Amino acid sequence: MQRIPKISESEWEIMKVIWRSNPITAEQIVLQLPADIEWSDQTVRTFINRLLKKNAIGFEKSGRSYHYYPLVSEQECVRAESQSFLKRVFGGAADLMVTNFLEDGHLSDKEIEQLQKILMEKQEKKDRHPKI
Repeated sequence: MQRIPKISESEWEIMKVIWRSNPITAEQIVLQLPADIEWSDQTVRTFINRLLKKNAIGFEKSGRSYHYYPLVSEQECVRAESQSFLKRVFGGAADLMVTNFLEDGHLSDKEIEQLQKILMEKQEKKDRHPKI
């Protein structure tokens, strides 16, 4: 399994743009960042270089331009970040995390139905493949 790099909060903003459209140039990344992010071109290039060093993105040179693309999927990064958060904040106890979010959150009927469906599917899968 590929090692997923630790990505900072700012680097996540760059990665979201790259996951959404790639290959993409640094100039295009700047234009596609959310309006409330007002980073200079140099700041964006600094984050791109960090992501290159972490092997989170790769590039192809085309003339004088560099076109960046992801080397890790958004799903892989979200999963790794979720596991890191779970270990760091809840000591790896998923039940504590879920309980905390459910008690503090306001869920719609549709969200409750979706959670029930996920739990039922998880139970069915467990019943089909019990651990020995």
